[in-house]
Amino acid sequence: MIKPSDVNRRFQSAILLFMCIFLGIFIDGVAQDKTPTPQWRPVYHFSPKKTWTNDPNGLFYLNGTFHLYYQNNPFDNIWGHMSWGHAVSKDLVHWKYLPVAIPEVVTSDTTLSIFSGSAVIDSQNTSGFSQNGAIPVIAIFTGDLPKQKKEAQYIAYSNDMGRTFTLYQGNPVIDLDRADFRDPNVFWYAGTASWIMTVSLVHEHKIRLYGSKDLRHWSILSDFGPAGYTGHDWECPSLVSLPVKGNSPGTKWVLLVSCQGERGPYMQYFIGNFDGKTFHNDNPDTLRLTLDAGDCFYAAIPWRLPQNKQVLIGWLVPGKTATNPWRGQMSIPRDLSLRYTDKGLRLFQEPSSIIRKNLPSLSQGDHHTWTHLVLGGAPVKLESKDQYNENAYWIEAEFDVMQAGKLGFNIAQDTVSGNKVVIGYDANRQILFIDCRNTKEKYKSHENEFLSTFLKPVNGKIKIQILFDKSSLEVFGNDGQKAITTMLYPTKNETGISVFSDGQAVINKLSIWKFGSTLASGISE
Repeated sequence: MIKPSDVNRRFQSAILLFMCIFLGIFIDGVAQDKTPTPQWRPVYHFSPKKTWTNDPNGLFYLNGTFHLYYQNNPFDNIWGHMSWGHAVSKDLVHWKYLPVAIPEVVTSDTTLSIFSGSAVIDSQNTSGFSQNGAIPVIAIFTGDLPKQKKEAQYIAYSNDMGRTFTLYQGNPVIDLDRADFRDPNVFWYAGTASWIMTVSLVHEHKIRLYGSKDLRHWSILSDFGPAGYTGHDWECPSLVSLPVKGNSPGTKWVLLVSCQGERGPYMQYFIGNFDGKTFHNDNPDTLRLTLDAGDCFYAAIPWRLPQNKQVLIGWLVPGKTATNPWRGQMSIPRDLSLRYTDKGLRLFQEPSSIIRKNLPSLSQGDHHTWTHLVLGGAPVKLESKDQYNENAYWIEAEFDVMQAGKLGFNIAQDTVSGNKVVIGYDANRQILFIDCRNTKEKYKSHENEFLSTFLKPVNGKIKIQILFDKSSLEVFGNDGQKAITTMLYPTKNETGISVFSDGQAVINKLSIWKFGSTLASGISE
């Protein structure tokens, strides 16, 4: 659960909040202008209908349906009144909004805000919460008590497939009487026939592991950390098992941790082993492994699917540009895998195959492919008057970079003004990058205008996937070996796309799929 003091600063008092709204001045650096901004509403990424969202919560998959809970202010599109919003999907693109699942609790004595957490299907009824033979869904989350300046871990149960929840009378189930102790993520571990929780000891840069047989009573197993990056508070941990692809098959465990980096939202990961009690890091504690080289991907947790398939989704932190009537959105769901590189075993993430296989139908046939496209002169324009000019598309390309300098794509381009965002590969420096320095609207801080990550060619080739969705941009290199995610807010004239190369390069294959407004943000009422 990212706290407003970290990215979206918590408003210090109700009086200050009232004054800010009344006077129409800035809250969190964003003027409370309620002008609708449909030009930035994502088409194939999840966003709330007309309210605020931050962290994804409580992900589970049941009977062919993906359940997404999310940090939500049901009353406005600014942070506050934290509750669990709820949406469901069959394909991770078309979402149906459901009523708020776990609302904030306000009484005359206290306020209980429903912060981030997870949910599990208790198919064996270990908790004893089943009623009338239903399989209970148990939500495990941080309850924030602002008056008491305390965070503790709470549970709630549902017997109607996660639509509504009842708070457990014995809450909180873990209480250390401290202000910053949050974001429980729970899974079933068959090796000890018990539930395992990872939860953040925020300021100590530690992840605490607890075990339970019934989801009500928890005992401490171990602590992990400090390790990796410790320049800011640790939040939103999750521990997942993944098969290793390649010549040395097997299974490893990955521990994901969110924290603020030098450039803002940042996620790191650790690879190792878990024995039912302790996570053992395979690498030196000084090694920093970065999940995404951008400036907005945060608080990501996985859907734990059958056959040990893990599908990750994160919050894309919106920055200071106002969007209305909603604010905040989720990333594309990402398939996770472990593969060997010249640096050792590393985490790969690709846009989920669940979505990828449906691209022809999702784009309604609006798709084009080029092969053996030779570059080296003027940029090649890809958009036309009525095609690929709405800033909602999916591009996949494979470049032969043996004789290239810089190559890639200009997007959100206005040929009259010269404004553009460049997604490119620098073959000399071997970096994949997003360059936002040539934009009219300076919606980024100076240090985030150029985002990059090291990426070596494979057999002289570089693969790039670009997912641009009105205001979010996700770039994946070499089948998900590297990822860079950022937010863009192009003007109405910045809709062009072209492909370029400084020096000779060949695109072996280039495919582009268009997502029109008919998807209506993938949302059904």
